[in-house]
Amino acid sequence: MEENIYDFTVKNNKGETVSLSQYRGKVLLVVNTATKCGLTPQYEALEALYQKHKAEGFEVLDFPCNQFLGQAPGKDEKIEEFCTLNYHTTFPRFSKIDVNGKNAHPLFIWLKEQVPEDQGDENTKSFESKVKVLKPFAKPGDIKWNFGKFLIDRNGNIKARYSPAYKPEQLENDIKELL
Repeated sequence: MEENIYDFTVKNNKGETVSLSQYRGKVLLVVNTATKCGLTPQYEALEALYQKHKAEGFEVLDFPCNQFLGQAPGKDEKIEEFCTLNYHTTFPRFSKIDVNGKNAHPLFIWLKEQVPEDQGDENTKSFESKVKVLKPFAKPGDIKWNFGKFLIDRNGNIKARYSPAYKPEQLENDIKELL
């Protein structure tokens, strides 16, 4: 039974198995992403946070997901190319995964079990009411859309879960508290 994030292994975007224990002692922001989404410009803010705080032990872990209107099309190499060319991202990107449903990756099953509700603000409530009509999630606790975010402390415990529409720059104070 997984106790914290370090107990999981994932595939990187080159198909290699990676133990998340290699991030032990770091503050992590785990994000399910997409390259063709209205929220895709969040990559820019995620990279800015990463550049600003990586020397202090902060990592963004990017998990592309194609479950929301097919907004992460293409193979892992194409996603990497898009993100690098368009948003100059340098943080770790992993292989495309499912975050909801019967094929959901065990990491995201665990993340959702630990913190079943998103944090947000008025902007996120408006966004969620718009995407809800598209029925992107089946049950309470599911990831609502691309760019759901989980903030993990240096001990591998989830500190917060943020709505997809919650802007990465709004997380900075929460990140600083954990650094």
